[in-house]
Formats: sequence, C-alpha cells, structure tokens
Amino acid sequence: MSHFVLNNMPVETSSSDGMVLLDFLRKEKQLIGTRAACREGDCGSCMVLSGEFKQGQIHYRPVNSCLLPLGLVNRRHIVTIEGISSDCLNPVQLALLEQGGIQCGFCTPGLVMAITAFFLTSSTSEQSLAIDAVSGNLCRCTGYAGIKRALSVLCQQFDLANSAAENRINDLINWKILPTWFADIPKQLNQLSTTEKKPASDNSPIKVAGGTDLWVQHAQQLADQPLEFIDSVENITLKQQRCTITATTRIETLRLSPVMQNLFVNIENDFKLICSLPIRLQATVGGNLVNASPIGDLSVFFLALDATLILQSKQDQRSLPLRQFFKAYKQIDLQADEQLQTIEFFYPDSQLNFSFEKVCKRTHLDIASVNSAMLIETQAGQVKTIHISAGGVSAIPLYLMETCLFLQDKMVTAAVIKQALNIAQTEINPISDSRGSAEYKHLLFKQLLTAHFLKLLPDLLQWEDLR
Repeated sequence: MSHFVLNNMPVETSSSDGMVLLDFLRKEKQLIGTRAACREGDCGSCMVLSGEFKQGQIHYRPVNSCLLPLGLVNRRHIVTIEGISSDCLNPVQLALLEQGGIQCGFCTPGLVMAITAFFLTSSTSEQSLAIDAVSGNLCRCTGYAGIKRALSVLCQQFDLANSAAENRINDLINWKILPTWFADIPKQLNQLSTTEKKPASDNSPIKVAGGTDLWVQHAQQLADQPLEFIDSVENITLKQQRCTITATTRIETLRLSPVMQNLFVNIENDFKLICSLPIRLQATVGGNLVNASPIGDLSVFFLALDATLILQSKQDQRSLPLRQFFKAYKQIDLQADEQLQTIEFFYPDSQLNFSFEKVCKRTHLDIASVNSAMLIETQAGQVKTIHISAGGVSAIPLYLMETCLFLQDKMVTAAVIKQALNIAQTEINPISDSRGSAEYKHLLFKQLLTAHFLKLLPDLLQWEDLR
C-alpha cells in the first residue's frame, strides 16, 4: 500500500510496488498529460515532480515517471502537468508559446515540468543552468531555439538569487508559476498514513535502489515481483587518505560533492556526459556498478582509481577489488545474500591526476561507444602509479593490467608510451555492433588513451611525439 499526495489530493493505492508511476497516472488516474514515449528515461516526455521532506522542508526534483516504481513514491508529493495548469497559461507555458518553443506539443508537458523543477531548485537564474535543467527533454520539432529563447525570457523575468530556499514556494506562487495550493502540501504530507509497508512474503525479494536500468530492461517482470527498497543513505567521506562512498549515493550527489570536486577537477562536467539530470538524481553509484554493463561509465571511472568494494551479507563482510568484481558479461562476484555497501579508493595529498573520456553518437546523455579513464602519478618523469580502464572494448568493464604493469616505474618517453599503446591494443577485444565496428573501436580506444597521456603529462609529451 502506497500513500502519497498527487497534485493536491491524497492518494492511497494497493497497486503493485513495481508498477511504474507513468502507468499509474495514465491508466489508474487518467492523467494523460504525462506522456508515454521512450520508456527508457531518455526523452523526458513523462517527467513529473517528486517532493519529499528533508530537514523540515519539501525538496522537489524532476523524475522520469516511466522509471519510478510506486514503491518509491510513498509519502511523497507527485506533481503532474495537470496539477500546475489552470484555465490561464502560467508564465512558463506562456513563454514557451510566445517564443516558438512548441510545435506538435508532445514533449511540452515534460518540458514545462523540467523548467518548473529548475525554478524550484536553482539558486540563480543563469540561463546556462536552465538549459542544463532541460537537458533530459528531447524535442523532435523545434530545433530547441524557441525553447532557449523561452528560458532566456524566464530567467530575465524571475530572479532566483533573491528568492531564499525557505521562501521559494511562496515566491513561485506569487509569480504564478505554482498554484496556491502548493502552500498546503506540507500539511497534507504530514497527514498521510504512517502505516509501514508489510515486508514481502517472498524470502528473497529483488533489492532496488534507483532502479533506472532495472525498469528499462524488466518493467513487466518487476510489476509482479516482491521488492525491497534500499534506504538511500548518501555519504562521501575522507579518512587517512581513503575516500569512502556509500553505494546508495546518487550520481548527481557525487557530481556536486565538494569532496569529489576537490579530488577531480573535471568531475562536474565529466559526469554531465553520463546521463540526464533526472537520471543522475535517481540512479545510484552501487546500482551502476552492479548492473555490470561493459560500457558502464562509473565502472570505468572507479576501475581507474583501483577502487575496492565492501560487500555485506547477513553473516559476514568482505573486501573485493573492483577489478575482480566483473567475471563475465553481466556476471559479477556478488553472492545471493550480499549487498554492495561502499566503494573505497586511495587518494594522495594533492589533487588526483585523473582523466575520464567518453565518445558516443551524441555528445551528451548517450551510451558510450568507448569510454576510458586513467590515473597516473609521476616523479621526476618516472611513473609511480598508473591505473587504466576501458569500456566498450570487452565483455566486461576492463582494467588494463598488462599495460599498467608495463608502465610501472618506467621513465615517460614517447617510445615508452607508443609501446604501451600497442600493448593496450592486445588487451582489448571489442565487437562490431550498432555503436561501431571492432576496427573503429580499436582505433577510438587508442585515441582516447593517447588523449589521457597528453592531458595528464603535458610537460613530458607532445602530440607530435606520438603520431
């Protein structure tokens, strides 16, 4: 049984915890403004708002309802396009209309919800941030120019820098971006039933954290399965030169973490390449690793840090190097009663000399053709630490053991790096698929590896030396 507030009405439903919110809204509640399109979290047509209490305030975020199970909306406030619409267009809708940001209209409800989420969450009205906020919304008609004009108008019209977080809802109500009933939502949420969900009768329910890939691949099966939702504890800590990240930390939390930004100078932009904002707000680090995709971005990222996993069972806890976690295609060293608890890696006193590269058909928000990462530390031109990883070139996310062993303690010269590039080619075994031929991926990985060396060792290597 799930209890939540849908727009301005409390809802109680006994529908399956595994039913996605999109189907519940359209089929059970006839709220068809939330559109069904890709069902992969890729287009944003089904976007709604999800609000939940945190530290005494309701925090809202945009969510793809096609990937959000009902079991995760318990005691939340869910807002659809119908909830913020009235007989008159609100400022967001009006700006899109007047600036030519609407043609067929299929993507418009999701786009309106994404922009509304921006006004609920952003600290400033910078247009670049507004564009980032709608990065998960695809439009098949407009070419985006009209949408960008609408965002420019809205950012000039409403100054979020002068709207404090604790007063944001009232400001948005006064600006008519939100309806007046939003002010009563905290009271409505507090009045919801606090009845705990009954534990699943099955002895081994499927454990779910973010679930963003689970519902892409197994939506129908999950609708009929007992589920256990893992508490979303998000911690990133540094102690004795070890960084420890809880597996339920979300990708966006990782991207914006001051701790991570101090260690990785490019992480804020690099992680924009991984997926759209709504997915980053829901997907977890542990889920991305356990999914074991051969092109998993976080797998590649953490392999290049030579990370260690802490796996917990009811009886025991064990430590396992991430490079030993992936056994074969989509097969991992995780026992039936184990759960990934934390990811740990060593860091030096200074900022990590680290590079992440990803190439895909679209520059942003796409699955990689090939991705790669490297960590290298040198002293007086000699390699002291080296870790290299790659995705899309093997059946598993790959740690390049032979290449790293060859480079360890070597003096950095063009001849040495050229030999390392050749050794790396012998370690990979890409296949031809829709993202490129095997030959193309061999060449692409060589280029990415070269880019790592040039980016991280600019005083020791030049492009001309490696041609």
